[in-house]
Amino acid sequence: MSQPMLEVAGLHAYYGKSHILHGVDAHIDDGEIVALLGRNGVGRSTMAKAILGMVRAEGSVKFRGQEILGRRTFEIAHAGIGYVPENRDIFPTLTVRQNLLLGEKRNPRQQTPRWSVEDMYRMFPRLKERENTAAGVLSGGEQQMLTLCRTLMGDPDLILIDEPTEGLAPMIVTLVGDFLKTLKERGVSVLLIEQKLAIALDISQRVYVMGHGHIVFEGTPRDLKANAQVRKEWLEV
Repeated sequence: MSQPMLEVAGLHAYYGKSHILHGVDAHIDDGEIVALLGRNGVGRSTMAKAILGMVRAEGSVKFRGQEILGRRTFEIAHAGIGYVPENRDIFPTLTVRQNLLLGEKRNPRQQTPRWSVEDMYRMFPRLKERENTAAGVLSGGEQQMLTLCRTLMGDPDLILIDEPTEGLAPMIVTLVGDFLKTLKERGVSVLLIEQKLAIALDISQRVYVMGHGHIVFEGTPRDLKANAQVRKEWLEV
């Protein structure tokens, strides 16, 4: 059996004195989209930040067999993990094109870059139309497109994406879903933190459900659809 791309074991995480994650175990394989589901406040975003070295954490996080827990965030990023935060972290005074070029980084595992600025424009034509516009005046949907694409320009092997469809119009949500499918086609693994169950189940191969800082369910989308008790207890409002 091959080694997972990302392997999380016994992960505990803290904000100050607050103990948020309680011994989380999870893994992601090469080219796999895994959805991390759960209600707000259960620790999903904290898990992403713990993997990236952004919060105090204990346990083990291995990326391609190498322990990364305890490394600095930029070192983890250079190892091949990208991050799309929930708050659409763009550079507002720079143009769309400048934001994209700022994210550009060569992946030492790839002989040639998998992605170009033109790839981004093909996936999101609206960004091409706005390429010389300051990012700060873009709509929320356009900023989300830009954040996704800027992260991808770093050519990561794995992207952690936090609530990419939050507050977006249905048409933009569809574009984001297509974007995620394109990542899978090009061999990029994804940990998708998402509230919209339909999208998460449509594009993921496996699903984790988190509750109170623990993983309370692991299975395929089909497994989750068939498990009304888990959905009622941990997902439905």
